[in-house]
Amino acid sequence: MKSSEEKYSLFTDGGARGNPGPGAIGVVLKKGAEIIFAQGRCMGEITNNQGEYSAIIGGLEVAKKMKISNLECFLDSELVVKQLNGEYKVKDEKLKILFQRVKKLEEDFDSISFNHVPREKNKLADKLVNEALDKGAGFVG
Repeated sequence: MKSSEEKYSLFTDGGARGNPGPGAIGVVLKKGAEIIFAQGRCMGEITNNQGEYSAIIGGLEVAKKMKISNLECFLDSELVVKQLNGEYKVKDEKLKILFQRVKKLEEDFDSISFNHVPREKNKLADKLVNEALDKGAGFVG
């Protein structure tokens, strides 16, 4: 099978303790059921929504480097999913910049979708966020 035919899933999460406060992202990339990339990273002082956007940007950059062309993205932030799918407008100026980065990265994929999942279905990405915040490290995973 060629890369373009394989099923890839991206699970991302971002958060901040304090909102704004110390923040981190978690990125999990799967090929079928196999985890091919999983990492958490501290992001400094951010809001929860900035964390969610930073996580999807980080995940898309990883997928792009791996030359993945078809990607299903799963986030537990309903707001960010609805903004990315054009259902809600992005009003916050800082989020607009991150939104535009996602839209630019989207162009690198033949097919991409943004889907909302409950937090229970996004446990590993959430765990990576919390591990990064607990360790205060640049990278974990």
